[in-house]
Amino acid sequence: MITIEIDHRSGFCNGVVHAIKKAEREMASAPKGELLYCLGDIVHNKNEVDRLESMGLATINYEQFDALRGKRVLIRAHGEPPAVYQAARERGITIVDATCPVVLQLQKRIRKYYQEGAAQHTQIVIFGKRGHAEVNGLVGQTNGEAIVIQEPEEIEQLDFSRPISLISQTTMSLETFGEIVEKIKQRMHPGVAFTFADTICRQVALRIPHIQEFALCHDRIFFIAGKKSSNGKVLF
Repeated sequence: MITIEIDHRSGFCNGVVHAIKKAEREMASAPKGELLYCLGDIVHNKNEVDRLESMGLATINYEQFDALRGKRVLIRAHGEPPAVYQAARERGITIVDATCPVVLQLQKRIRKYYQEGAAQHTQIVIFGKRGHAEVNGLVGQTNGEAIVIQEPEEIEQLDFSRPISLISQTTMSLETFGEIVEKIKQRMHPGVAFTFADTICRQVALRIPHIQEFALCHDRIFFIAGKKSSNGKVLF
């Protein structure tokens, strides 16, 4: 007999659920036939995107966003840099902000690090994936000056004689973040400030030991995720 068990911790993270519910509410209250535009995929799941599009959600890219005037645009859970909000104001676009609350707090933190560290020429460092929407939004909080590293070896590009403030994209590995922190500590010049904040989302991070345990209890695992999903790649 074959027993099938669905992992009770599987499914979208809270940030994505928050964005989907916000999109549903906006579409339900909109005049009939009026589209709600979403800047990028609201979630890396084709079935869910198709469902929302049938309700009036239109997924657009940045080039299409630039051509819009006077429309409603949803900012998905990943968040966006300040330049997107400024462009929206200039074009009469109404922003429906569904940025994940965890990401929103991270944006505020990195902006504070950047502003407070400017006088000391502090290097703002992000552990994350280059080009990822969340990382682009974080880099935007520093006027594009933040340094993005993806692997511990990439700390070699940093200047250890200058202050460093380190944060992480919310979906990165806790273990690798800890390794990067220790390597930077060892390289910092005496008396030079190094601050860091563990900004990894625990809902995602705690799924890693859980899915390892879950996998050990079964003969076969069918893992379902969008190919573009950062969370999906980490868990897989």
